[in-house]
Amino acid sequence: MPLEADIAAMAKDKNFAAMTVLLSDGTPMTHVMWVHADDEHLLINTEVDRAKFKALQRDPRVTVTVIDRNNPYHYAEVRGRVADSVTGPEARADIDMLSQKYNGNDYPESAIGTERVIVKIAPDRQRIFGA
Repeated sequence: MPLEADIAAMAKDKNFAAMTVLLSDGTPMTHVMWVHADDEHLLINTEVDRAKFKALQRDPRVTVTVIDRNNPYHYAEVRGRVADSVTGPEARADIDMLSQKYNGNDYPESAIGTERVIVKIAPDRQRIFGA
């Protein structure tokens, strides 16, 4: 199922997302994340050694809620699964693009502990709430 255009637009804007993954014991873990999108996926950038990425490797099910920065009662929820992940120079360039979007400058090299990874989330269910 392709990502709905309105949800992609919210993700491409300077809105934050809450991403929930399942830990090995079944406990949900939620992190506030930078987010963006292509035509088919929500995109999240993290590092390969982070608990959230390890959880997604173990169980690819994920929920991402993108919250409108101008009206927190307007938000989109995407329930889906990890369809792909991308590492290497593309993931490093992607975190710079996100940092430019949210902070106005490149992501500091000193803040990177391990290899960056783009997580591509394919929607199974998607809805927009509020207006």
